[in-house]
Amino acid sequence: MPPIDDLDDMGRGPQAPKSVLARALSLLDAFGPDDVELTLGDLCERSGLPKTTVHRFVGELVSWGALERGRYGVRLGFRLFALGERVTRYQRLRDLAAPFLEELYEATRETAHLAVLDNSEVVYLAKVQGHSSAPTANRVGGRLPTHCTGVGKALLGFSSPRFVQARLEAGLIRRTPHTICTPGALLRDLSGVAERGFSVDREETRMGIVSVAAPIFGPNDTPIAAIAIAGRTHTIRIDQIALTVRTAAEHLSTSLGGTSA
Repeated sequence: MPPIDDLDDMGRGPQAPKSVLARALSLLDAFGPDDVELTLGDLCERSGLPKTTVHRFVGELVSWGALERGRYGVRLGFRLFALGERVTRYQRLRDLAAPFLEELYEATRETAHLAVLDNSEVVYLAKVQGHSSAPTANRVGGRLPTHCTGVGKALLGFSSPRFVQARLEAGLIRRTPHTICTPGALLRDLSGVAERGFSVDREETRMGIVSVAAPIFGPNDTPIAAIAIAGRTHTIRIDQIALTVRTAAEHLSTSLGGTSA
């Protein structure tokens, strides 16, 4: 019989990971893009682990620096940030993209951001915005679904049919009334992305926000990232923004040894 602290709480909640490492990592993965601190109860609920296990792992993660104790619970620690800065592949991409993001912001005064694929989600690597910029749904280090984001659809539009099919099978969650949630509609949208060379998120991630994105290609002419402009629905002029975003994506692709859409 397994130890008491390795058992699920009467089978409720998500299924707990099996290995010790996977269980510890599940506590770090419990933090969402908007979470600053999580309580012990939050971690138990999101990881599927019992309190005794969570308490023990939290203590070890705090000692190592992956977590820090806060006023109400724990937050992600500085050591994770330091490790993230050592991921040279994405650091180089972010550094190369930085001047293009700045130029996009200066040209449009709208939020510019860079993202990469990670399974069925996009992860935001960089973002440039001003005090009056629209409150977009993304943040640096945050994740959003591919099927409803401009950057996600820009990447899906140039991905292999097998990858797109896997995304469809993962399910299309509705975030707003405008989110595309049927496979047929999404495939038609992605077909248009491939033809135009850019994608549009028309209030599909957040109401009142539109984004226009274009893919960035690497040496093998495969999409490795996407760059986008996002702003309020009534201020974004899609045709003008699309040309600006595509041009930035083409120049960045060239810098990385790739070609344009």
